[in-house]
Amino acid sequence: MVQIARWATAFPAKVAAHFPDRGTSITYGELDARANRIAQWLIGLGLQPGEGIAMLMDNRPEFIELVYACRRAGLYYTPLSVHLRPQEVAYMLTDAAAKAIIVSPGLAELATALLHEGVVGAVPHFAVGEGLDGYDNFEAALARYPVPVELPPCPLGREFLYSSGTTGLPKGIKRPMLAWENRDAPDWDMTWKSLYGFDTDTVYLSPAPLYHAAPHGYAIRRTIGEGGTAVVMAKFDPIRALELIERYRVTHSQWVPTMFVRLLALPEAVRRGFDLSSHRCAIHAAAPCPIAVKQRMMEWWGPILWEYYAGSEGVGTTVASPQDWMARTGTVGRPVNGVTLHICDDDGNELPVGEVGRICFEGAPRFAYHNAPDKTAAAYNARGWASLGDLGRVDEKGWLFLSDRRADLILSGGVNLYPAEIESVLVRHPAVAEVAVVGVPNEDFGEQVHAVIVQREPRRDEAALRSELEALCREQLAGPKRPRSWEFAEELPRSEAGKLLRRILKERYLNPS
Repeated sequence: MVQIARWATAFPAKVAAHFPDRGTSITYGELDARANRIAQWLIGLGLQPGEGIAMLMDNRPEFIELVYACRRAGLYYTPLSVHLRPQEVAYMLTDAAAKAIIVSPGLAELATALLHEGVVGAVPHFAVGEGLDGYDNFEAALARYPVPVELPPCPLGREFLYSSGTTGLPKGIKRPMLAWENRDAPDWDMTWKSLYGFDTDTVYLSPAPLYHAAPHGYAIRRTIGEGGTAVVMAKFDPIRALELIERYRVTHSQWVPTMFVRLLALPEAVRRGFDLSSHRCAIHAAAPCPIAVKQRMMEWWGPILWEYYAGSEGVGTTVASPQDWMARTGTVGRPVNGVTLHICDDDGNELPVGEVGRICFEGAPRFAYHNAPDKTAAAYNARGWASLGDLGRVDEKGWLFLSDRRADLILSGGVNLYPAEIESVLVRHPAVAEVAVVGVPNEDFGEQVHAVIVQREPRRDEAALRSELEALCREQLAGPKRPRSWEFAEELPRSEAGKLLRRILKERYLNPS
């Protein structure tokens, strides 16, 4: 892992990160100095190497400063989602054994609730920026350490991330730290560097929250860690994103499919009004991208869209270049980094080409969920192959195509139905912006297919559109796969990572009130 001091020495005045929505930037020299002072402060709080802190923060410079301070002080840091409820924060603080929490004033409502409900009372708690009532002032505490000093060698601190928790409480993923003497050792997974071309010339647009695993990794480790420049948005806005690509001559970016949908919803004249010629690598993941959406993005941005399938657990990665995807529409790629991909049934037996089963990887470093041995064991089969719980199939050349998560399957009349297959048909209709298919209770068949539709133009007659969609399904889908009930919504429930939260849709029918 490259130390930030290397870049501070090489080009101290170079900008490490722009925060255009805050009107500020931070150079490598400033970042190195601030990280050193913050590391002194954390050590002064009594934190020992191997212990950790939690961060409840929006996208701002202190987030990145704290990350590099923890790395230098040999500490774990746990970024918390700003959408958590107080009881979820309480669970994660306890599970991670956080010794301090640092919050942003921009999250005053949640931070105040944590204080009033006693969630943060047991640990030191600080607020950055202008501060927050009930929290100690971060800058005042830091003033006691006015200049950088030489720090003692210690293991290289790192992230302690939690899964998004789409099917239950978040699961912690805590990996071992590198010893000080190995601090410049490369990551096991260097795909992002060799395939996407991250280097000191990279200008990376981060349109998503830094507390989420992928934006965190790409903005902080893979851009700033490689001496490039990150452009960090406060929150995603389609026009603002295009403005920033043009203004900063962005070369790399990462997105989720819902962002593509919002970009494509802009008027043609607006979309074509920006100079995007510097943009050469747009990476996307987190959720399946509808084929029609990706095709339209390719037509607009050109063949620069790279797709990958992976998880925070690091059990394996597949990657599809723009050319790979155009040759095999819908694929999420083939394995990289020497892992082997298997498609298995519920007993761990490998399935033939073309059959849908559990996606398993062989050959990646083993991982464990923190304080959850049962969940860790469930992620591995008897052969030691790991799975994220997703379903898919491979073609005769070994290219992976996603189906669904096991938990999302619809069992209707004893038949397994895959929501993604049904959604891929419905989204072809030009009036459909997004669609989600879930199973809802049915007395005769156990479950029936229910479709939730987000229209491109919400004022369109819903009854007429439903008739057209039913006709499309009759042409494209076998009887059991056709929706039996319909719903029109303004938006779909999604996590901050862009993952569809089907459980929220299902809960409306399991617990009607």
